[in-house]
Amino acid sequence: MAKFNFIGVACVTLLYVVHYEKYYCEAEDLKKCYIDMIYQLGDSLSDTGNYIRESKSGGESAYAKLPYGETFFNKPTGRCSNGRLIIDYLAAASGLAFINPYKNREADFKNGDNFATAGATALPTQLLQSKNISSPITTTSLDVQLDLMFTHFNSICLTDCIQLLKNSLFMVGEIGMNDYSYALLQGKSIQDTTNLVSDVVYAIQKAINKVIEFGAVRIVVPGILPLGCLPALLTRFETKDSKSYDKFQCLNYLNNLSQYHNSELQKAIQEVKKQNPNVTILYGDYYHAYTVILRNASHLKFDVKSLQKACCGIGGAYNYESNKTCRARGVHACPQPSSYYVSWDGINLTEEAYANIAQSLIADILPKLNCKP
Repeated sequence: MAKFNFIGVACVTLLYVVHYEKYYCEAEDLKKCYIDMIYQLGDSLSDTGNYIRESKSGGESAYAKLPYGETFFNKPTGRCSNGRLIIDYLAAASGLAFINPYKNREADFKNGDNFATAGATALPTQLLQSKNISSPITTTSLDVQLDLMFTHFNSICLTDCIQLLKNSLFMVGEIGMNDYSYALLQGKSIQDTTNLVSDVVYAIQKAINKVIEFGAVRIVVPGILPLGCLPALLTRFETKDSKSYDKFQCLNYLNNLSQYHNSELQKAIQEVKKQNPNVTILYGDYYHAYTVILRNASHLKFDVKSLQKACCGIGGAYNYESNKTCRARGVHACPQPSSYYVSWDGINLTEEAYANIAQSLIADILPKLNCKP
């Protein structure tokens, strides 16, 4: 189980890449912000059960079966990990129950709603197809998720939606990783993939504006993870050229793509903030939080020899094969995934990794939300 607790009073030290220490007291969590609902858009990093409910193929996918969900829930929930996700920790820090997936129409949505869907892209599937890029898992891209959100609000906002949502937190992403991963894995060059960034960021920028139209006044927009550190992409683009890797043995050019996306996304956020001075819009630095894990792996109890290996996988330098992924015949999860591994299945992360990213995120955004004690 992930070692993450907001109830205690002890302070934990977060070691930042910029070489200073920032202290975050677990007693000072998001409860002081009086967040009463959380609304989530995104992909598998945030999906709490939409994909397994949207189609027969989703219901028969690995995400609907053990060992997914084995660590905390002791059963599959549709989360693409062994346990909880960042959104689960954000909800807990806010004093809320888990945010249910929109596709579970029998669920309780008094604490918000989660529209994130595994495999989702920021760009509409039709636009990707026009660029000869297929979205092989789902068609529930960001624009579709926004349509579902609009439908949801129409059903609950009987009078004033702005008043209803005044204490809500909106998570617009993480999303965009799949756009780039699909392009790369389907043979697009790094330059062609980099050319997608402006469209992807613009799609996210439009989504920010749309949720503001819905009534959002507190928004977090996460950037993407370092693509060059993911076992699936490390396996696909493995090279003998040592200069292609950084000190963490991640592929430089793929991480450069992530950094470019994140830089452009932050510029887009600033543009929206200028147009909406009364709305709090914060960048969520998932990239930095991930590198904090790599930089302090031993201190955080991760196995430094397994940082780029999938817990649930088989074969090769990264314990990952694209044709024998997690839950395929002969593929088993590692004995203690949350204690040692960052990557769960080569694409998605372990509960422990998500716990650390969530903790970094909260430490970063809490002062900026201007919450009253």
